[in-house]
Amino acid sequence: MSKTAQAAPAEAVRAIPAKAAAEIADVSLRLVSEADRIDDAAWVAAARSAWAELPAVYRREIGSFRRHSGPSGAVVVRGLPVDEQSLPATPMAGGSVQRAPTAAAALLVMTACGLGDPAAFLAEKSGALVQDVVPVPGQEYFQGNAGSVDLMMHNENAFHEHRPDFVMLLCLRPDHEGVAGLSTASIREALPKLSDRAVDCLWQPEFSTQPPPSFGSPEDGPVRHAVLTGTPEDPDIQVDFAATTGLTPAAREALAELSDGLVAVARTVRLRAGDLAIVDNRVCLHGRTAFRPRYDGRDRWVQRTFAMADLRRSRAFRTDDGYVLVR
Repeated sequence: MSKTAQAAPAEAVRAIPAKAAAEIADVSLRLVSEADRIDDAAWVAAARSAWAELPAVYRREIGSFRRHSGPSGAVVVRGLPVDEQSLPATPMAGGSVQRAPTAAAALLVMTACGLGDPAAFLAEKSGALVQDVVPVPGQEYFQGNAGSVDLMMHNENAFHEHRPDFVMLLCLRPDHEGVAGLSTASIREALPKLSDRAVDCLWQPEFSTQPPPSFGSPEDGPVRHAVLTGTPEDPDIQVDFAATTGLTPAAREALAELSDGLVAVARTVRLRAGDLAIVDNRVCLHGRTAFRPRYDGRDRWVQRTFAMADLRRSRAFRTDDGYVLVR
């Protein structure tokens, strides 16, 4: 899908004024000193308070997107304070995460508090709230964040009942050639391109989605689910084209037609240092175009945080009312 995606229109990229970026940097640096660990309830509480100190132009942008993510279901906020030259070497280890507070991590967690609440999954990246998305040697062809080939379009953790509402991707360092693109495709734009027959089928529980190996295998096998749910006028979508299977011939045909429809509306943006992409995971899929890592400490480095608009819904999945889903 990513190979045929069109460039993202200018309105999908929102530039932050330099004065606001400097104010964001000041708040982020103050938050860094609040605790020694990101994954600490006290530090997240401090991040929630610090969110209110960020410049109004940024909070309005995030608040507007949270209320309605628009036809594309994704936005890139450009010009945020990331000093690529002062960064350490890009991590190369599988499962790499950020545990100690940094200005970039502070920005991600504050923004998650503006969208809802930060959240993570214990089986994924050891439950860290801020995760590194970096190429890992030997995993070039992996369909996941450690790979560097085309990453197929997907909803994040599409198999999970409590998948994230929003996915945030903050670019700390682009790839060497600047060719890696974040591709997105919204069901809001693809739906009119689908036949009535395909749409009717996508509303039926005739699909299953396999979890990644890190989450283990469900005792009773994958749960049957519909790809489209909610309201017919503005449905939610649940699909991962690397892991979702149609369980009937009609379902497989509908899935293929959906893929074609999403291809037709897909958009790609090449992230720069200081770009924050936010994807509404309820209506928008995302993927990544291929790039060539060099494993020289200067490879592409993106940090990721999830947000849930209503953390209460997943209370039974979390211990001590924390931010990590344990199953």
